[in-house]
Amino acid sequence: MTDTVVLWFRQDLRINDLPALQAATRDGQKVLPIYILDEDAPGDWSPGGASRWWLHHSLTALAQDIDHLGGTLIFRKGKTLSILRDVCEASGARAIYCSRRYEPWAGQEEQTLYKALDSDNISFKRFPGSLLHEPGSVLTQGGGPFKVFTPFWRACRRNEVPQPAEKPSVAWAEGIQSDTLDAWKLLPRDPDWAASWNEFWQPGENGAQARLHAFLDDTVSRYADERDLPSVDATSRMSAHLHHGEISPRQIWAMCEQKKLEQPHSDTAINKFQAELGWREFSYHLLHFFPHLPETPFKENFSGFPWQANETYLQAWQRGQTGYPIVDAGMRELWATGIMHNRVRMVVASFLCKHLLQHWRCGEDWFWDTLVDADLASNGCSWQWVAGSGADAAPYFRIFNPVTQGEKFDKQGDYVRRWVPEIAALSNKYLHKPWEAPAEVLSQAGVTLGADYPEPIVDHREARQAALDAYEHIRLSTAPSA
Repeated sequence: MTDTVVLWFRQDLRINDLPALQAATRDGQKVLPIYILDEDAPGDWSPGGASRWWLHHSLTALAQDIDHLGGTLIFRKGKTLSILRDVCEASGARAIYCSRRYEPWAGQEEQTLYKALDSDNISFKRFPGSLLHEPGSVLTQGGGPFKVFTPFWRACRRNEVPQPAEKPSVAWAEGIQSDTLDAWKLLPRDPDWAASWNEFWQPGENGAQARLHAFLDDTVSRYADERDLPSVDATSRMSAHLHHGEISPRQIWAMCEQKKLEQPHSDTAINKFQAELGWREFSYHLLHFFPHLPETPFKENFSGFPWQANETYLQAWQRGQTGYPIVDAGMRELWATGIMHNRVRMVVASFLCKHLLQHWRCGEDWFWDTLVDADLASNGCSWQWVAGSGADAAPYFRIFNPVTQGEKFDKQGDYVRRWVPEIAALSNKYLHKPWEAPAEVLSQAGVTLGADYPEPIVDHREARQAALDAYEHIRLSTAPSA
């Protein structure tokens, strides 16, 4: 049965516009689809709890899609090389196709697989499909990597994005022995902290397509003006679908370009949205050239930053109990839904790093475990951007004031009132700074600070000055000697 190719699904959980699947059908081979859960894979970034929840539902959807097309998705848990060899032996396949991954350890893993399988006379081929532009294909005029987003994105825009491929006609190979997905226990138990998440999400390729259509048809016209307002549904919420490969970036790109042809007045908003795809590209570009990004400062001088480890501060931040309503609202939204509005992500990240002086790795780790869109490239680059240690980073003196951020982007307090209901009866005047409310105002709202809702964990002015002093320490310690 030498006409069979094993299609190894990884972070590409879709049927449409999947180059590895296209290649298999183009070569006239039968396709045996498999997903491998290798919890001993290289790297220390195994999926967090929220990602495992999404993975379970995404794999369920993929299996159903393949079943409707006449095939069977095989589930296997164990060491990748051993399982691939076993599957090839059982099916007679002499070729394995997969999509390329870009984590620091992925390239080495793929090279190891290639050499080991080649010794077994099994062909191992990897294909693109997770990015608009492959890392290394967009370089400066000097041939090096970009370190600033704007010129990087300008260079990207000069490159044509290929059209997504048509849906293939697939001849599926007969199935072989498979695990059951439930046996993997990817879903939370005792307690089931994701019990309500099905209200917010529809993982899978159909869910990704439905979400994108809804965004482009109903929401994108408001995107440029309202995307910073956390109480308004004006963002795409495509990040988790993209991370798990349920839709390709070039599918999104093509639909955006088509929408601009149909509605030219939407160009500005759609261009803004496409630039967010650009930030995702930039993050993977940086990760490719600087594989240490998720773990060590991009700017080496930040290795000496005087972080002040404080478990009390960290837990208050994680639980949404800092006493700053916009920060607490964001952290509670994250726990309740697996997502957080992007504007609020910047606010809570700045608060952790600059008000509380906790290491950005603490925030990166927490987001990795709690975000359904936890992505190694975007997560690491974004945290370093906020901390000031990353490429094209926010300047060290940019310290978000959580009060003014709340007053500016949640003027009517709808977001805070939803996620911090214990202070919902406060007027807009005091909602984002309840500690300034007179005693009679707090009493009328049924709020006792320190009991119903915490006092501020730090004073903003004092924390801001402490952060500036810490950054000044970095500047002085790395300044050249006179």
